[in-house]
Parts: sequence; C-alpha cells; structure tokens
Amino acid sequence: MEIPAKYNPSLTEDKWYKYWMDNNLFHSEPDEREPYTIAIPPPNVTGVLHMGHMLNNTIQDILVRRARMLGKNACWVPGTDHASIATEAKVVSKLRDAGIDKNLLSREAFLEHAWEWKEKHGGIILEQLKKLGASCDWSRTKFTMDSDMSESVIKVFVDLYNKGLIYRGVRMVNWDPQAKTAVSDEEVNYKEVQSKLYYVRYKVEGVDGFVTVATTRPETILGDTAVCVHPSDERFRHLHGKRVLVPLINRSIPIILDEYVDREFGTGALKITPAHDINDYTLGDKHHLETIDIFNDDGTLNENAQLYIGKDRFEVRTLIVNDLSAAGHIVKLEDYINNVGYSERTDAIIEPKLSMQWFCKMDNLVKPALDNVLNDNVQFHPPKFKNTYKHWMENIKDWCVSRQLWWGHRIPAYYLPEGGFVVAETAEEALGIAKVKTGNRNLTLKDLRQDEDVLDTWFSSWLWPLSVFDGIRNPDNKDINYYYPTDDLVTAPEILFFWVARMIMAGYEYRDEKPFKNVYLTGIVRDHLRRKMSKSLGNSPDPIELIKKYSADGVRVGMLLCSPAGGDLLFDESLTEQGRNFGNKIWNAFRLLESWNVDENIPQPEYAQKTIEWFNHKLNCEIENINDLYEKFRLSEALMAVYKLFWDEFSSWYLEFIKPVYQQPIDKKTYDQTLEFFENLLKLLHPFMPFITEEIWHLIDERKPGQSIMIERMPVAGAYNENLIEDFEFTKETISAVRNVRNANSIAQKEVLNLLVKGEYDKEFDACIRKMANLSEIKPTETKIDGAVSFMVKSAEFYIELGGLIDAEEELIKLNEELNYYKGFLDSVMKKLGNERFVKNAPDSVVAVEKQKKADAETKIQMLQDRIASIKKS
Repeated sequence: MEIPAKYNPSLTEDKWYKYWMDNNLFHSEPDEREPYTIAIPPPNVTGVLHMGHMLNNTIQDILVRRARMLGKNACWVPGTDHASIATEAKVVSKLRDAGIDKNLLSREAFLEHAWEWKEKHGGIILEQLKKLGASCDWSRTKFTMDSDMSESVIKVFVDLYNKGLIYRGVRMVNWDPQAKTAVSDEEVNYKEVQSKLYYVRYKVEGVDGFVTVATTRPETILGDTAVCVHPSDERFRHLHGKRVLVPLINRSIPIILDEYVDREFGTGALKITPAHDINDYTLGDKHHLETIDIFNDDGTLNENAQLYIGKDRFEVRTLIVNDLSAAGHIVKLEDYINNVGYSERTDAIIEPKLSMQWFCKMDNLVKPALDNVLNDNVQFHPPKFKNTYKHWMENIKDWCVSRQLWWGHRIPAYYLPEGGFVVAETAEEALGIAKVKTGNRNLTLKDLRQDEDVLDTWFSSWLWPLSVFDGIRNPDNKDINYYYPTDDLVTAPEILFFWVARMIMAGYEYRDEKPFKNVYLTGIVRDHLRRKMSKSLGNSPDPIELIKKYSADGVRVGMLLCSPAGGDLLFDESLTEQGRNFGNKIWNAFRLLESWNVDENIPQPEYAQKTIEWFNHKLNCEIENINDLYEKFRLSEALMAVYKLFWDEFSSWYLEFIKPVYQQPIDKKTYDQTLEFFENLLKLLHPFMPFITEEIWHLIDERKPGQSIMIERMPVAGAYNENLIEDFEFTKETISAVRNVRNANSIAQKEVLNLLVKGEYDKEFDACIRKMANLSEIKPTETKIDGAVSFMVKSAEFYIELGGLIDAEEELIKLNEELNYYKGFLDSVMKKLGNERFVKNAPDSVVAVEKQKKADAETKIQMLQDRIASIKKS
C-alpha cells in the first residue's frame, strides 16, 4: 500500500470515528469483566464546546480509552443538563426577538417553545465532542429532563419531604432580578467594586439632633425599620430608648442596641433594613422589628417604598441621593471598595430578598459525605481541595431548591382549597393523600393547584451517577449493580460544592455508597495574561476551528502539555501546533520503516541485537513509569513520558542505531522486532492520540473487520535492568562526544576514526558506538595520547587521533582564543570571591555557585592547555 507523504487528519478522523461507531466499539453492557465507569459532567443543553469542555473531555477520553485497553469493560455515559436558568433565558430572548412576551403565554405554551428550542439546539455540543474523539457510549445518552430522569428527581424530592428533610418557609434568599428567581449561595460570584459610602443623617424624634449612618445602599433607606448602635458606645448613650425618623418619608423607627455593630465602621450607627440584608434580617428577627419589602421581583420599587414606585433600584439610588442632599440629609460621600454579589447565570447584581421557598436540610446529608472524603474513601486529585471541601461542608447552610421558572422539574407539591398542601409523585397520588388529609372524599384534581416553581437544576444533577443507571427508580437493576460506584469524575474545582459534594451526599443517602472513587479536578483554562478564557473577553479560540487547523490529536496533546492536575492551564496555541508536529513525527517514523527493504537471508548485526536489548529494557521501564503516573492522575507527565520515549529514545536513537546503510536492506529479525516496538508505542500513544494511532495500526498489517487498536491490550511492563539502561546512556554520551569532535573540527561523518579509551568502562555496547560514530575500532590505552583530541564520559577518558584530518595551526588559534576567554572568565570570578564583603554578605548558595564556576573554569583551562601542548608536541 502506498503511504501518503503527509498525514491528512481531515480524512482519517471522520473515517475512524465512523468505523468505531459502525462497529459499536464504544458500547458497554454488564458482563464478567471488571467495569470502568465515567458519567460525563453533563454540559448545559444550551452550550457549545469551549476550551474548558475540551480539556475536561480530553482527560475523560484518555482515562476511558486506557481502561478499555487494560481489558476493562469501559462505559462512558454522555448526556446534557437542562440548565433551568440559562435555557429559560435563551428561550425568553428568542421569543422577545419574535415579538412574543413570555408573560402573555401560558406555562404549557412556553414549554412547547422551550422543548422546540431544546430539540433544535440541544445536541450541538455532543456532536462537537465526537470531533474531539470522545468514545462515549452514545446509546446511553441522557438528558436530565428525560421522562425516566425526571421521575427519579420527583421521587427523591417526595422521599426527602417524607423524611422531613424538605421544608417550605420564608427565608432571606439571593434573588436574581433579571432571571426573577432565587439562586443558591454557591451561584453567587462576589466581585470587588468601587462604590460610594453615603453618610446620611436621621432626625431624632422629639428632640433637636441627628444620628448619622453610613450606607452603600441609600435606595434601601425607604425599607428601614431601625437604627442600631453598640450598647457600650459612649457616643450614642444619650440616644438609648429614643426613635428617629426615616429621611424623606418621616416613618418613626426605634434606635436599638446590639453588640453586632462594628463601632469602627462608618459612624458606628447602622441603618437596619430586615427585608434587604441578611445580617439586618437576623437582627430584625432578634429584636422583633417590622419587615418592609420595597422591591418587586424585577428590582423595581413597589408601593411599600412610598416613593419612586416602578423605578429601577439603581436609578432610584441616583434620585434618592439627590433628594436627600436637597433635604439636607447627606453629610458626605466617600469612595469605598466593597464585595458585591453577582448572579453566576445572568451577571445581575443579587438582591437579598425575603421569599417563600423550598429548602433541603443539609445537616443529616453532610456527615457521610464529609467523612468519606476525609478518610480518602473518595479521593481528590490534587488532595489540596480536601481542606476547601471540609471548610464548606462544616459551614453549610440549608439548600434553597426552588426556582421561580417554568423550564425544569416542577415541584410536586399540591395546594388544597382550604389551605395547606400535600407532596406526591403524581397528581393522582396527591389527590388520594389530600382526600385522607382533609377528610373530603369529594375532592377532584381540579381542586388541587400544583406549585408553580421548578427545582434547582443541581437537584437533578446531584443524582446523575445514580439516575443514568436508573438507580433511583429501580435500585436493584443490573446496570446500577454493575457500574456503580463509578470510577473517576473529571470536573472543575468551581463546582466542587454545587455538584461534587451533593453527588456524594446523594450517593450515601440512596445507596450508602460513594458515587465515584476518584475526583480529578482540572484547572481553569486561561490565556497568556492569566485571564479566564471566555466569549465575552474574546480571548477564547473556537475549539472546532483549532481541530480543523491542528487535528483532534494535536489539540488533545496541546491541551495536556499545559495542564497540571488542579493547576490552571495557560493555553498557548503553539502547543497544539507542537501536538500536530508530534503526529507528523510519528507518521514520518512509520514511513521510514515502510521504506526499508527486508532481507530474510542476512544475519542480524551485533549493533542491532544490542540496541534491541537496550530498547526492550527502556520500554519496560517507561511502561512502569507511565502506569505509575496514570495512577497518580499526573496525565500531563504520562503524556510527556510517552512523547519523550517516542521522540527522543525511539526516533532519535533507536531508529538511527538499527537503520540500514543507505540503499542496503535490513535483516528480518531486526525489522520484525522494530515493528513490534512501534506497535507497542502506538498503543501507549492511543489514549492521547486515537486517530493517527488507529490509522497507522491498520497500515502496519491487514486487520479483520471490527478490529481496532482501541480494544487491543495495553503493553505490560516486563522485567528490566536499570544498570543496562544506565550503561546505554554512557553509550549515547560517547557517541555525542565523538560527533562534537567531528563538528568542532569539520570532519565529515564518512571519515572513519579510531577511538582509544583510558580507564574502566563497560564494553557491551561497543558495536553500537562503532556503528553510530563510524569508528574502525575502540581500543584501550594506558597512557595519554599526545596530539589526540580527548574527552571524558564519566571516569573514562577517550582519545581520537586526528592526524592529517585537521590543520594544526588553525586548531591552535582556535584553542588559544578559547583559553583566553576562560582565563578572563576565571579572573572575573576570582575578583568576586576575593571581595570580602561579597563572601561575607551573600547567601551561602550564591557563594557556592561562584566557587563551582571557579572549579569548572580551572578544569576547562587545564584541558585546553593540555590539548595545546599535545598538538605542539606532535
């Protein structure tokens, strides 16, 4: 078969992915083999592939492909997440562009639009993952709102409610005025913002005088129900028991005393707005204050504010400061930097808001999830995240699980005509419970009103490793019993609490077992300025375009080359180019092998036999090393180990050693062994570079239909001799030294040289040295050879008699120039070491470096002087 001069990934990648799919090679069913399972972190159904997905899924595919080649029954379950907030926002935007107002639609009509949008756009990211080479079992693809997945979610809500772990109540929540829904604490990003601190004075009721408070949110003054001072603050002792008037609206509110107040902040007096600040809410509850909510769900002011009704909160901030100033209430303004919470989904500034919501009690769920991470039953890679996890779990709050949206799993609570509610998996079950609860046998489904809210997206995602195998609805089915717990989870540290912690909780709650054995936490993909890659910054390349330019294999290698476990990835496009170039190196090495003529009748040369012996030991040693790196999840290092083994050891050394003389054949024994080595290297490379390895593996030999390198066995490390490997390093150093002599003296490789050696060294690989250095012989000598060029490798001293191969006069000029340079260098070092202040004050390590420079320069000078003397003698 004619091997193309250049590897064409655009042809091979589609060809081999179709081959894998057509032959069902990604599919898994329970059998007698050891399972290896990964449940993909489901990307948002709204999403398209970004650099974070590329990194995450490349790592997963590497792990899955390797497991397959270790003989395990590998199952990688793909799927997407319904992403309540993000998807609803996309659909609302689409409707708005079409001139349709969501608020004028019924729930059913809106959901029809949402499902239509999902069917049109929902599969894009999964199709893009195929371009990357993701070997998912696509027949198992799940969507968090599939009917079976939804049933699991509702079943768990009802179960937790019946256990007393789900409850409904008014609490202070993080309100997203843009999405018009509550979000959890973990979905709030805090940013440092340059703000103003407004000093506002409140008139003391009934007497002359004012109390000045400092606030960053003057728009909430209209909801104030108290001013609070520290009971021990002498500045305000005369105001104990007094009342003040809220500026502009003159509502009378008490001055209360509480040690919560920081006397150093602002003036030492705080305005208290229980409806719009979590700390104020706590104080209001403690002191039985009135709660006045002045905001509508969209962040505009309502009638309770009395002023600025219908205007946006930030517009009101400007208006009220102007009006306060005009009324003489503004004392001063100061620049102030504070942390402001933003919604992770919409980037709207969060509004603390009292709201009736559904919550999940976390106390009982936390303990096993914390214990089993701390005892390494679930292992984090890198382990530094254990402390972060521990801190969060020990300070966890109840989880607000309701969202004021339509897209998602509707909360299965049904309100009764006479008040109260029941919780059930279906409306029919709810009706039965309602009849018993009320004693009214005449109730009908029309009398029940289902809760309008949906569940937090994470309330379905936390069940993912269970629900993808139907472990909630059918807890004893063959899939869940075989594939659970899964093996490895690959995800980002920023969803350690959103998702990872909650999956561990759900695993122990519903199977009394961990959901996965290892959590590999990737870093964030950043640009060269260390900025997170994002569309909004315009600093993120399109992954599909990268694949077109550098090949899927090239991009996979490039991503891994700059990806330490748990450390941020500083993406550099040149690394994907390096990945592509590595693919070309592999291809060219194969073409070189295929270009050789094989002669079955010629014997194997000694140098080839010795080189094969060395590489076999080296290969076994590296396989053991690579396996160890995989076990430690040091995948970048594992790739680099394979990379160097192929490029440095196999291509640069092994092939050069065994390569036949130009236009001469190679013996069959050496050729067959070389092909075997090459095939083993392809197998080691396959998890990282699946496409080019499959292409070459099929070109090496005729394969049967359905055969694939991806289901071949990974090479197993055999015995190896470290001393033999080390001896061969001596051989390589010797060859390099001879080549340096040739280069320094402009001696062509075709010129045969004699090599003499003084001292002890292992002669086992002499045949290899003779071949690669083009030597007539290597023979021992007891004395130094005058007129010869010398070099040392370890303790052995080598001599090459150049005779008439060099011009003595030119060589002496060159050597004297080099000698003068080193003498000058030694003088500068000696001046430093002769400086008493330097030696006394410099760190010991710095002085040691200078002393080493002195010793090295003296050694070099002595060698040059000896060489000059030797040439003059001859």
